[in-house]
Amino acid sequence: MTSMNADKIPDIIIGRLPVYLRALQRLAEKGISTTSSQELGEIVGISAAQIRKDISQFGEFGKQGTGYAISFLIEKLQDILKVDRVWEVVVIGMGDIGHALAHYQGFANRGFHVKMVFDNDPKKVGEKIGEFEVYNTASLAEKIKQHKIKIAMLAVPASDAQSVADQLVKAGVKAILNYAPISLTVPEGVRVQYIDPVTHLQRMTYYL
Repeated sequence: MTSMNADKIPDIIIGRLPVYLRALQRLAEKGISTTSSQELGEIVGISAAQIRKDISQFGEFGKQGTGYAISFLIEKLQDILKVDRVWEVVVIGMGDIGHALAHYQGFANRGFHVKMVFDNDPKKVGEKIGEFEVYNTASLAEKIKQHKIKIAMLAVPASDAQSVADQLVKAGVKAILNYAPISLTVPEGVRVQYIDPVTHLQRMTYYL
């Protein structure tokens, strides 16, 4: 169901689903079994009507008057977002951000597992970072193909980002989370998500 409609659902809606999922998981951790769009809206700061509209794009998951069964909705959202399985991810670039990503514990129970880390600095290659050995970026394509990795997190300098992205695409990567402050050119069928703290800060300073 989800893959058929994937291109028809606006990306802005897909972007809100993980926010709902996280809020539902927090409610479940507190032992709460049902919620309403009103309660969910208060937690995430989105109107109840918008939440109902977003969720109804994928089917009817709630009942009028009784709201949503939290465990059922979690299951459905995980299925829609395809995080009902574990995706292996590679991190390229072992600077400050790459280090933080390699150590981050929050991926494990949310559908992702960092499999390998890479850098092209001879001083860093072969180093141990937690449980990881830093591999040379020269072996990137070979290792990604070998392990059939589809997702990469790019934490390299802006000057290297496009050439590394090209290697990733050739190796079969279909989704890139890009921390480098540069727009990447990728073929159709490859998704890029940008995380640049500075642009987010600049967006906020407008309101200060």
